[in-house]
Amino acid sequence: MSVTALESTEAERIGIGARLDYHALNAQLNLFAADGSIQFDKDREAAREYFRQHVIPGTVRFDSLEEKIDYLIENDYYEEAFIRAYDWDFVKGLYKRAYAADHRFASFLGAFKYYTSYTLKTFDGKRYLETFADRVVATALFLARGDEALATALTDEIISGRFQPATPTFLNAGKAQRGELVSCFLLRLEDNLESIGRGVNSALQLSKRGGGVALLLTNLRETGAPIKQIENQASGVVPVMKILEDSFSYANQLGARQGAGAAYLHAHHPDILRFLDTKRENADEKIRIKTLSLGVVIPDVTFELARDNREMHLFSPYDVERVYGKPLSDLSVTEHYDEMVANPKIRKSVISAREFFKTLAELQFESGYPYVLFEDTVNRANPIPGWVNMSNLCSEILQVNTPSSYDEAIGYEQVGRDISCNLGSLNIAQAMASADLGATVETAVRGLTSVSDQSAIGAVPSVQAGNDASHAIGLGQMNLHGYLASQRIHYGSEEGVDFTNIYFYTVAYHALRASNRIAIERGTTFEGFEATGYADGSYFDKYTERVWEPATERVAKLFADAGVSIPTQADWRELKASVAEHGIYNAYLQAVPPTGSISYINNATASIHPVASKIEIRKEGKLGRVYFPAPHLDNDNLEYFKDAYEVGYEKVIDTYAAATQHVDQGLSCTLFFLDTATTRDINKAQIYAWRKGIKTLYYIRLRQPALEGTEIDACVGACTL
Repeated sequence: MSVTALESTEAERIGIGARLDYHALNAQLNLFAADGSIQFDKDREAAREYFRQHVIPGTVRFDSLEEKIDYLIENDYYEEAFIRAYDWDFVKGLYKRAYAADHRFASFLGAFKYYTSYTLKTFDGKRYLETFADRVVATALFLARGDEALATALTDEIISGRFQPATPTFLNAGKAQRGELVSCFLLRLEDNLESIGRGVNSALQLSKRGGGVALLLTNLRETGAPIKQIENQASGVVPVMKILEDSFSYANQLGARQGAGAAYLHAHHPDILRFLDTKRENADEKIRIKTLSLGVVIPDVTFELARDNREMHLFSPYDVERVYGKPLSDLSVTEHYDEMVANPKIRKSVISAREFFKTLAELQFESGYPYVLFEDTVNRANPIPGWVNMSNLCSEILQVNTPSSYDEAIGYEQVGRDISCNLGSLNIAQAMASADLGATVETAVRGLTSVSDQSAIGAVPSVQAGNDASHAIGLGQMNLHGYLASQRIHYGSEEGVDFTNIYFYTVAYHALRASNRIAIERGTTFEGFEATGYADGSYFDKYTERVWEPATERVAKLFADAGVSIPTQADWRELKASVAEHGIYNAYLQAVPPTGSISYINNATASIHPVASKIEIRKEGKLGRVYFPAPHLDNDNLEYFKDAYEVGYEKVIDTYAAATQHVDQGLSCTLFFLDTATTRDINKAQIYAWRKGIKTLYYIRLRQPALEGTEIDACVGACTL
């Protein structure tokens, strides 16, 4: 084995010689230069030195690409099938194409994250077997499944940074020893021990495969409810939460990704205050939940009760299901609230609606939890029959589920539909620079659809059934703040919100058109398409009955200069007709996740929220502090990188509201507050978000005091996640 002709140029380009340690170079981002400027060049130098000092010496070399691929297959590093699905000359040409792109990490942290968390390593973990380009090609070949045109398109989109598959896909595609390609799983529990037991087992199985798992607890009977007519027998939701927390701490994906879970509960469940109390800092250890994330489902009526300073009734799930013949989670509490209050057959208790919101804010102030799902907002926008009753670990997945039933041995009597979603995100700055934004979106949709097609999780039949029926994907976005700043537009300004609106409007059109084309090619749609708002055309009314165009001259010029066509009413009418005739393949197409690690390797600001700091400070294991400059930040555009705490929640919500109207699922929306904020400020933000049509809220973040001891810590920003 030796350095191949395809790889040797990397060593030559970087050069050799005595240089500063890459970590020390990166740390100079935290020190102003003599002229008072930020030393961005030091971070780029750190990335080069990281390759010279660490990556190149630690990479296994081969005499040829053929030798490398054969070695990886024969030694059980790569699956053989995804390579052998193509002619070898095509495979070799695709690798050459990717190497020719001469990909370079724009930051030290991007390179460090990739080589620490994504690239294929020897089984002892000590040496690297892939470059970034290798991982891109392996992912593209795996997802394209023998389709040379799609493999080429995926390679081009990923290596250019226009499209980045989510961590489970990019980490695992093509590897012989791997977890699943899927990012998110959502499971519902019913009010019996069989469902609870199966749910815990399913959570273990999915966590082992590298997914984050959310579970719906709304249907479990409350503390003290009767069991077999004997009063005060039920233990409520908290013991189930404790079991789940222990399960997630036990199961992880071969140590590569720690298990992570979330529990969702309806605001009108009688255990809601006990549920929230588990996150209090002074909670008794018997009930305290440390690592399980919490989410609360809040209907419109809860806000109305608080507005009128009325009592808030909590309803026994057991009684609700007996009376209505369906679980509490599948009912609109807003629609049925008054009749449930009046029905003597339904046990109920009362709390103050305003005190509930106060408690919610207190907990968010302390811990950042719970997430919030605005139940009626979500379901008004949902074009799929059924009721959305929960979200995922990052609060952007919003899909309809159905219950399963089990026998005494916890075998399935009836397989319902639980939820999985396959994620990947476009880099907005790179996508706007694409020669064809529509083609970029279509390639991403096809790549994510392949993830769905190749996901068969037999260990959890309800998840497999849901995936097989819906072909759900979640195309996300990242780098909004970076792009806006690069164009000298302030985040949350009139132009910033206008761009967000038109960009997401354009992506929605191309995503639907891509799914329609897949349905035409395959001659099939997702299951139940005929009963949806897509089939009857009602989904398209908001696009066909009015003109959508930029409200500002600046945004109109951005699209014109980039050569990005904005869909017209005629385009939408044509698409509407084609969908009515042929359908769409994917029941769900878009979801905007928080994009953590993939943002670093893609050199993008995370998701569509503003940066939390101009220079982010992270702690990376034994390496200690690592500094990450906001993508597109330079010494001339600092004023356009106000951090999220300075921007304020109103502008964040305005921006997310503009995007939300074009996203069929949800957007992971974190709100940021200065350290002077009060619980009243958090309540005001919740109300503002609800009124603006936000579907979910993710974390609440309070600015922490700046780290001491360095100028940029104090002047540029505080520590972030």
